[in-house]
Amino acid sequence: MEWRCAGLGWPGGEPVLRWEGGRGSVLAYGRAIGFRAVGERRCVGARGNPCPLRAVVPARATQARCPECARLDRAFSVAADGVPDDPRTYRVYLAWFGAGLVKVGITAEERGAVRLLEQGAVAFCWLGRGPLMAARRTEELLRAALGVPDRVPYARKRAVRGALPGWAERAAELEGLYRRAVVLEGWAEALERVGFEAVDHFGAFGLAGLGALGGAAQGVVREVVDGGVVAGRVVAAAGPDLYLEVADGGLLVVDTRVLVGWELAAADAGAAVTVPVEGLGAAGGEGEQGGLF
Repeated sequence: MEWRCAGLGWPGGEPVLRWEGGRGSVLAYGRAIGFRAVGERRCVGARGNPCPLRAVVPARATQARCPECARLDRAFSVAADGVPDDPRTYRVYLAWFGAGLVKVGITAEERGAVRLLEQGAVAFCWLGRGPLMAARRTEELLRAALGVPDRVPYARKRAVRGALPGWAERAAELEGLYRRAVVLEGWAEALERVGFEAVDHFGAFGLAGLGALGGAAQGVVREVVDGGVVAGRVVAAAGPDLYLEVADGGLLVVDTRVLVGWELAAADAGAAVTVPVEGLGAAGGEGEQGGLF
């Protein structure tokens, strides 16, 4: 049976490594895992449709799509305003990643906090709710007025994740920005303001485990290669980043976006890591198998 990776997701608020076909492997903290890349990395297609060419995609790309599938996916993307008539209710939020590292964004209300978990937001609060284009206009107003971006690079998130201030400071920074945001003039009339409530993901991400191992990881996996092995004990996860305590006792972060499109086979959880590692600042039996590890 082929196990081709479809990425790290957060159903139910816990990290799950997903596979093509809908299967999933829960990445419980403290669990030992090991896998080996097999063959070539293949395009995952777009909008639920497989790539007709099963095209090979670059090992370091964060999106496992060939150019044609990437164009199709982008054409129907909310982020690219590809569906301005989307009838769903959207929410505007502030996402906190570290001291002074906050962004504004929008997500479909039906998704709840999943988008914030996917981005690795250590804490967040809602600002407002309403139609898509009203949410988009208000997002742009807040970005300019508050001086916060709508995107934060993952390298910056990783750099601060190992030494975060306490909950009181996280909540206070969010509340201060929230108070400034809700009194601004120029909000879209169709957007309803939402009362302040800070939500914390420190526990869901298992970030206390980072402190026990010295905080920041010593390196990051930004690509895998045919035959390359990744193995260790799961310590934490945040967004697409998976933190492993590896065989030599070090802490390694795996950007699981680069696993998408690869076929993975089980490997010894105590094996040495044999895929390229960069510095943190660089940018079974018969029947259906229940899980890879």
